[in-house]
Amino acid sequence: MARAVVGGGCFWCVEGAYKEMKGIESALPAYAGGHDPNPNYNSVCSGVTGHAEVVEIIFDESIISYETILEVFFTVHDPTQLNRQGNDIGTQYRSVIYYIGDEQKLIADKVRDDFQQYFDDEIVTEIDELSNYHEAEKYHHNYFQLNPGNGYCQMVVAPKLAKVRSKLSHLY
Repeated sequence: MARAVVGGGCFWCVEGAYKEMKGIESALPAYAGGHDPNPNYNSVCSGVTGHAEVVEIIFDESIISYETILEVFFTVHDPTQLNRQGNDIGTQYRSVIYYIGDEQKLIADKVRDDFQQYFDDEIVTEIDELSNYHEAEKYHHNYFQLNPGNGYCQMVVAPKLAKVRSKLSHLY
């Protein structure tokens, strides 16, 4: 199994995009890239920890490639928005790919450059080495599936997931 860590705004949206996808073993909300040794949801949302909301994806490379993981990532969020996704504003919502090893960095740089053609504005996605990773609290896990009536899930998460599943239906 391989591991990828990406952040594209609220981790509920990103996590939901990878759930039920062929070759995905797990997609877990987490925090990464900050300086606080013990981040939690409240501290990360305050913006003082330096962490981004991310999703750790464990996947079978014989079924789905790292490149495809990143294609989904660039489809589920707007990588041209600096430190925000829609009304979610702050560095914790930044667009970021945390690479694990030199090969992932090279692939991330290439996929980001390849995707620029689909956006009028410049892609601002950071590509950084994974650091200070912490799994998010259990109540964030599988949040969309467990809370379909939540207003945020209905207004923000559901449309993003519908877009991804429509454009990339062959992955489900």
